[in-house]
Amino acid sequence: MGFFVFLPLVLPLTAVPIARLTGQHLHPRGAARLMTVISAVMAVCSVLCLGLIGVVGTAQIPGNPLPDSWSDPEVRAALPYHETVGTAAMWLLALVLAACLRTAFRHVRVRSRARRALTGLPEVSGPGGDLAVLPDHSPYAYALPGSPGRVVVSTGMLDGLAEDEREALLAHERAHLVHRHHRYLLTTQLAANVNPFLRPLQEAVAFSAERWADEESAQAVGDRRITARAVARAALVSRAVPGPGFAAFAAPAPAPGPVPRRVAALLGPVPSSRNWPPAKTPAGLAALVAAVGTAASALCALNAAVALLVVLKAVTPL
Repeated sequence: MGFFVFLPLVLPLTAVPIARLTGQHLHPRGAARLMTVISAVMAVCSVLCLGLIGVVGTAQIPGNPLPDSWSDPEVRAALPYHETVGTAAMWLLALVLAACLRTAFRHVRVRSRARRALTGLPEVSGPGGDLAVLPDHSPYAYALPGSPGRVVVSTGMLDGLAEDEREALLAHERAHLVHRHHRYLLTTQLAANVNPFLRPLQEAVAFSAERWADEESAQAVGDRRITARAVARAALVSRAVPGPGFAAFAAPAPAPGPVPRRVAALLGPVPSSRNWPPAKTPAGLAALVAAVGTAASALCALNAAVALLVVLKAVTPL
């Protein structure tokens, strides 16, 4: 194990460049998928290594629930340990578990409350989901995942948009439902709870999911300018979405925030359909660094786990 067991805790820093350069030479669909996979793998490796550090570091503490053979001299000689570090790792692991459970519980609770609030409302069927119009003068719109998914929009939002802009809004939200963007958002949020170094990826995936839906909306209405105008106009009057994991059409943000960047991208050319940036570009180099960091994190975690299992198997009586 040695020093390598600590590397997965800091290797997520290698993904920071790709999070900052995600909009360059890469379709938002590919960016969201790539960064979600990186986040998930690095989060799992971080949890695994925290667990290994905790187990090895606390094996000799009296009263621990581990088998007695795990604290044999042979194990201590083969696996470097420190009781303080091990105890700290176990506390961190407990905090990570509590944070993830809190996030998952809040996500389920908000979705459940939103569904109950829609009970009895008339539905307007449409491609990709069902539309629920709330009689509320406050303007907002979001995609509510589930079976079936619902596009929730207030009358205040619809009144503030022209007819073609409404079509762009609904196409945007239905794209969130069709491509299950809430799963990307929740996965990266849980990963950021595990390792704070993954928070830039969480923000980048949230932006890429919105850009992905923007491109789907522009394709559905056949005019990128209509979608850009709808995003900009909705952002001027929008309220925040009701909870985590909800993909909003637009939310107020000062320049150079996400909304101005989305509008600028829609007013520009259609992004390339490639899922990996060209190698001889800053984005390509950043993607390569992130891929190497992810692979190194997985290898270090696997190496530490195998080393521990081999040693424990050698000293544990059959």
